[in-house]
Amino acid sequence: MEGERKSLDALVPAPPSTIPTVLAVVLLVFVLFSVVPGSIVSSMSDDSDPQIELRMKKQLGLDDPLYWRFGAYIAKLATGDFGTSFRTREPVTAMIAKRAWPTLQLIFAAMTFAILIGVPLGFIAALKPGGIVDTLAMVLAVSGLSIAKFWLGLVLMYLFALKLGWLPSFGYGDGGLKYLLLPAVTLGVSPMALFARTTRAAVLEIMTADFVRTARSKGMSETRVVKWHVMRNALVIILTTVGLQFGGLMGQAVVVEKLFSWPGIGSLLVDSVLQRDIPAVQGSILVVVLAFLAINLLIDVLYGVIDPRIRYA
Repeated sequence: MEGERKSLDALVPAPPSTIPTVLAVVLLVFVLFSVVPGSIVSSMSDDSDPQIELRMKKQLGLDDPLYWRFGAYIAKLATGDFGTSFRTREPVTAMIAKRAWPTLQLIFAAMTFAILIGVPLGFIAALKPGGIVDTLAMVLAVSGLSIAKFWLGLVLMYLFALKLGWLPSFGYGDGGLKYLLLPAVTLGVSPMALFARTTRAAVLEIMTADFVRTARSKGMSETRVVKWHVMRNALVIILTTVGLQFGGLMGQAVVVEKLFSWPGIGSLLVDSVLQRDIPAVQGSILVVVLAFLAINLLIDVLYGVIDPRIRYA
């Protein structure tokens, strides 16, 4: 059991340093969009008169020194104010709030699809390695990891929307399931494949561990060995992968949301980048980062619930 403890401790990451990570991301995005060529002023102004551009920069606060603008932005963030959109003059917080629910719908649906199919598939494949199920599962996993989301989305649109007419090809509609299915499957195929491979590898490794062999030598039935030793220890590894993928889907959803005209934070981010709407870009990226950190913090808490032996220094 000591070997089991050391193995688990090595697999569990330390809780994230949330505040330094958020500050680093905010600084990076702020500086990046402050030094790249072009500006929101040039894209908004049809007149090339320098005086007009200077007046617009002053109105938007873009004529202040970089360090001053960054300090003012951090001070606003401390009060929960993400700033005001350059383009619409609407509070960025309100813009993100309107887009948050569609993005959460899409990510939770994609993750549910990935977990319900990928984890059982990998577990079944590992119990009979080299068999038909194992071979098919690994072919499916490799294919799922290799397919580009943009291409897969177009194929699903063509098949289920244009040819069969079962589902709408794009849009949000009333937010119902028929609008959600195609983008959720498109987004969920890659993590599903990864969960299948990770689960299979974790179960195969644990099945050969010393504590599993000891349990078998004591006469414990194979069902109890799998339930109390293999599944419990594999779940820690699977949770780590799920947490990383859950946060990663926030970024991957950008492509899917634009492809399916899904009105989420990803679409807002892309539109804001194209329009050089810096406050909206910063707010969108910050929300993605915070969501990633929050999910991983939740996963860290769940480690201790699953296996009370896991402790953080």
